[in-house]
Amino acid sequence: MPKMPLQVAAVASLALAACATPGAATSQPTEIQESKPMHGARYTYPDPPVVTSGELVSEGDPAISAKMNYKPVEWPLRFEKHSFGPRCYDTLECHVIYDNFKFGGDKPTRSSASYGPDYLKGWNGSYGAVPNFPSAAKVIWRSKDGTSHEAEIDIGEIFKDGLVRHFVPREEVSDAPDGKIVVSPSILLEVNDRTIRVYMNAFVPTKHMQIPGNRRSGFRDDLYLAKTYEY
Repeated sequence: MPKMPLQVAAVASLALAACATPGAATSQPTEIQESKPMHGARYTYPDPPVVTSGELVSEGDPAISAKMNYKPVEWPLRFEKHSFGPRCYDTLECHVIYDNFKFGGDKPTRSSASYGPDYLKGWNGSYGAVPNFPSAAKVIWRSKDGTSHEAEIDIGEIFKDGLVRHFVPREEVSDAPDGKIVVSPSILLEVNDRTIRVYMNAFVPTKHMQIPGNRRSGFRDDLYLAKTYEY
């Protein structure tokens, strides 16, 4: 059976680009309103779909594989550590504090629309590895209309079950030595004007190549939208 390739940890820099939208801060409190389930919303389904047939990932040296006792992975996939990364869009200033580390700055940030529809593509956590879980992330920002906001996003509550959010079916996940796989996902927080979204991105090895003909495509790292808040 296909075997799990070496996992490569990927990190990406925090994207907080500047624009020149003016605004005045206010001190009015803002109440949090959690969104309803996001049926059909982008990043709540795999795009493109997970490939579960066709060209298999190479098994490698059979002699070495036999010694490593490859088995189907323990299910469901769980995680004990994670990396973290925030991004801010359409804000006059934006600060995110998580695990006693401060991200962001006082400069205005560009709109997500200015980056195009795939503005979140390739996003991974730049800060890690963080044990599950620190206290809630604190977000202090001004939306593009100048209104001041403060929020605490309880990452530990959102992911309290410790399960990895992904789209790969159990039978498509590559076998692993003794059936054990270590997954350390990225937990990502987007501040976009008056909206905060929380995502997960996890490297999950697959039995089939996800891009036909590409021998390096034996994995999925889909962005998974876990929670949305409107202010």
